[in-house]
Amino acid sequence: MKKLLSLFLLSCLLGPVSAEDGSRLWLRQSTDAHAQITAPRQSPTLNIAVRELKQAWKGLPVTLVLKKDKQLSSEGFRIRQVNGKLTVTSPSETGLLYAAYHLIRLQEMQNFGKPSETDQEITENPAYDLRILNHWDNLDRSIERGYAGKSLWNWEELPGTLSDRYEAYARANASIGINATVLNNVNASSKILSAEYLEKVKALADIFRPYGIKVYLSINFASPMQLGGLSTADPLDKDVIAWWKQKAKEIYRTIPDFGGFLVKANSEGQPGPCDFNRTHAEGANMLADALKPYKGIVMWRAFVYSPTDADRAKQAYLEFQPLDGQFRDNVIVQIKNGPVDFQPREPYSPLFGAMPRTPQMVEFQITQEYLGFSNHLAYLAPMWEEFFDFVKPSSLKAIAGVANIGTDTNWCGHPFAQANWYAFGRMAWNPSLTSGTIAEEWLKQTFFDASNPEHAPIAYEIHNMMMESREAVVDYMMPLGLHHLFAWGHHYGPEPWCDVPGARPDWMPSYYHKADKQGIGFDRSHTGSNATAQYPDSLCRLYDDIRTCPDEYLLWFHHAPWQHTMQSGRTLWDELCYRYDHGVQQVRSFQKKWDLAENYIDAERFKDVQSRLKIQARDAVWWKDACLLYFQEFSGMRAPYEVERPIHELDDLKQVKLPIDNHECPTPKMLNERR
Repeated sequence: MKKLLSLFLLSCLLGPVSAEDGSRLWLRQSTDAHAQITAPRQSPTLNIAVRELKQAWKGLPVTLVLKKDKQLSSEGFRIRQVNGKLTVTSPSETGLLYAAYHLIRLQEMQNFGKPSETDQEITENPAYDLRILNHWDNLDRSIERGYAGKSLWNWEELPGTLSDRYEAYARANASIGINATVLNNVNASSKILSAEYLEKVKALADIFRPYGIKVYLSINFASPMQLGGLSTADPLDKDVIAWWKQKAKEIYRTIPDFGGFLVKANSEGQPGPCDFNRTHAEGANMLADALKPYKGIVMWRAFVYSPTDADRAKQAYLEFQPLDGQFRDNVIVQIKNGPVDFQPREPYSPLFGAMPRTPQMVEFQITQEYLGFSNHLAYLAPMWEEFFDFVKPSSLKAIAGVANIGTDTNWCGHPFAQANWYAFGRMAWNPSLTSGTIAEEWLKQTFFDASNPEHAPIAYEIHNMMMESREAVVDYMMPLGLHHLFAWGHHYGPEPWCDVPGARPDWMPSYYHKADKQGIGFDRSHTGSNATAQYPDSLCRLYDDIRTCPDEYLLWFHHAPWQHTMQSGRTLWDELCYRYDHGVQQVRSFQKKWDLAENYIDAERFKDVQSRLKIQARDAVWWKDACLLYFQEFSGMRAPYEVERPIHELDDLKQVKLPIDNHECPTPKMLNERR
């Protein structure tokens, strides 16, 4: 308490901070530096590297050198400080660009570039050759699961009119090592492959190229029928094969460095090879063969499930694991981090590691479809770090993230949602970085000055807020392994009672929570769906036994009795109440911490975050009351005395229907009027 009081008193003595709108992201360095930069030659990419350093670098003179080095990957770099001079080497111009941004980042962290009595050296190699954003943007500029405005890509004006935001987007990605982007939604329109749209895609590719970013496209598997007029899209049909080969030739004639295709097939109604009694491997290989002459790749998503499967969490494994070794070498199977669908917490997908002869890549979701959209603070790097605790980074070929970027001035809606874009890039470059280190980097480049000791105490508090935020969301939404309790149609608020006549069972919350008088949770042990058997033996035994299953996954793997004794010694019901209540209290503590930052941060961003934290606090209570009141009807048990009592009536909560779909975030007005 004394610490917080002293911070408050100090904040009263500080003057106002200059205005900000968040549009500069983490690239807010001053532009009055006059650095001495030497480059080997001029080129679009090297010119960018020199410009960035000249504008921002305040340290020792820098020499950029193109030099082959067996210890460096094509995009890796080495920075040496010797006798008061910095030398940066890389086999490629893109590597030198990455080095320039890294130097600027180190400067902002106060970590490098000052005169020193000892020589210093930094060597960086990216963990993956492919570090890619997946945009779920539609051609009408709507974004599926987009919560920060419209799509950046103004297709109607392209290729003629080019927005300044296109280059700013490329610059932001290059600054954190992202080197590829999928421009359109995985629920793809075949129109994206038309000659008209390929010219539009070319205009973007030309802007992105100097920043080291390749363009990829999501494709509709039925494009030969929808766009080419064929009667089939059978991947073994000779006319279909010829159509895709001709289309690949057309694409590479227009965009010589085109990256390849992302494919969602036979999932949620999307067409695919299974429609023609072919396997995923046969479909992927046909496309891979068309792209092979141009060194293009196919990223084939393993997100599949059917409406009749007894356990949706098992299906990706069941469909893909038997195909191990059957895919072409330029196919990568892209797998979501968890076995269901980007829930606030899931165990890792057992498909990872189960296909040793098939290149695999992980798909993270940066946009917060299941974590409060752009209204809630949820720093996601701890979730991704948790994933890498189970899946060795070296076992993966690439890493993808579903983007949270739109036309909002600050790009991501919530100012702190920028941190998830930043963290994805940094972790894709180096998955061994801790979420705490990345949060510190981001804060010092966006809100706080590392050179100002007065900022350190409050930066420490906000750093803690970030690190605690995802766990808080888990607690007030779906603790102890609960999942998919969301409202119908948009996934924003709670609706554990949802029951839509005629709808797919696996779109209903009751399919997952299975609450009844005996208990709650999905039995995936050997007595239930036996999903635990898909995991390696050690984890199978751990998860399969209700006595050893970790609390955080208990209700994912077990239908546990309400009186089940938890590791805390409480009953399951009491623990559930405590966890929900803890999530609410955590968000309220975030409000207090943030209020302390008022005089350290510009008024615009301070008020924006403050307003969103108010929404989050109210939403947390909404989630807590809705879930506990509903589940109490089954448990028949009272909440522990220490837990805050509900402020809503269950019947009233069941009437709440937000007027949104999966393309938008609810406004404060909607939430204030929720009914």
